[in-house]
Amino acid sequence: MRAEHFWHRARDVAASALQQGALVPLQTRELQLPGLLPFQLRQLVSAVPRHLREAGPRPNPFLPWDRPLQVEHLASGHVLLLNKYPVQGEHMLLITDQWKPQDGWISPADWEAVMTVSADTGGLWFFNSHATAGASQPHRHLQLLPRRIGQSSCPLAPLLQAQLLEAAPRWSWSYRLCRRGQDGYGADLGVLYHELARSLQLGDPDRDPRPRHPYNLLFDDDWFLIVRRRREHGAGFSVNGLGFAGYLLCTASSDLEWLRQHGPWTLLQSVAEPA
Repeated sequence: MRAEHFWHRARDVAASALQQGALVPLQTRELQLPGLLPFQLRQLVSAVPRHLREAGPRPNPFLPWDRPLQVEHLASGHVLLLNKYPVQGEHMLLITDQWKPQDGWISPADWEAVMTVSADTGGLWFFNSHATAGASQPHRHLQLLPRRIGQSSCPLAPLLQAQLLEAAPRWSWSYRLCRRGQDGYGADLGVLYHELARSLQLGDPDRDPRPRHPYNLLFDDDWFLIVRRRREHGAGFSVNGLGFAGYLLCTASSDLEWLRQHGPWTLLQSVAEPA
């Protein structure tokens, strides 16, 4: 049973940061469209955050990081902190406390930090490797949406589980999905990452300085998924790793009529590398 210290700490930090104005939750409302399920579509009601509006170079928000958002400073050289602009409560970022590029390889030290957090607090982890894959910041950060044991990590989790059992058809884009090992809370992660990256021709961390192609990485306690990307936007929707978990966010630039006509699966197919 997980202690969920980090999750409890995140709630306390969020209450304090909200009072200080350091935490700015995004206001959204759920939209229902024919053929949308099992996806969840939310429409942004509040203003788009500045870091998503501005073009060109931006200051690094993680050097220094916003101290009122800090949940924990880990011995591995990482900081667990709250996402400043969350849609879901207690959305956490695991960042390196020194500069590391988002478009570089996830390192053994990064996986060690993930293991430390996962042993305490579970959920849906995701990583956007590059701006083309939906990364909004160039500083290394993995993201965690906390979930309790037995709670589905995301809308597409049942389909991913069914694929692992060969009870659901494969998707029509370039990805690799595998089952997690039963070794605790993450000792298998680095091995799976290297194996699937090589299989997707992203490169080899032992030979390539950086991955050859942008990708999204998602995992929970049961499965591990990498999706190779070719573009970030489709039909005016910005799609990061959460799109392949079944979460879509609609903004003023999103073409809802296109989504009604073509559906969410076609949207994902339009931004992923073809199989």
